[in-house]
Amino acid sequence: MSHPLHEIRSSGAPAPIGPYSQAIAVGDLLFASGQIPLDPATGKLVEGGIEAQTERVLANVKGILAAAGLSLARVVKVSVFLADLGDFAAMNEIYARHFDAFPKPARSTFQVAKLPAGARIEMEVIAVR
Repeated sequence: MSHPLHEIRSSGAPAPIGPYSQAIAVGDLLFASGQIPLDPATGKLVEGGIEAQTERVLANVKGILAAAGLSLARVVKVSVFLADLGDFAAMNEIYARHFDAFPKPARSTFQVAKLPAGARIEMEVIAVR
């Protein structure tokens, strides 16, 4: 009997730097770990403000989804973590351009005290096959 959990790996997103997977698929669901705006080619935080960081986070999420044969259109839930809720409007404008299909995923947004590597944003998603 095969294991019900399948690790998803993508070169289109930063490699895990700890004891976690980029994503785990189980049944028809995919649970992606939180993505911060690290460039997978350099492992460094992208330069620029919340706009550049949001674009990089979404590119990382898309890379993970693509490795599982999915796209943003299959995302059912997004959790957004911001270092400053004052960045919400700028993040939301970019987010809306990427999640332009209907129905849009459910979403929660939180301000957090601190994010890894000095990031201004982290995003995690749940998608369905």
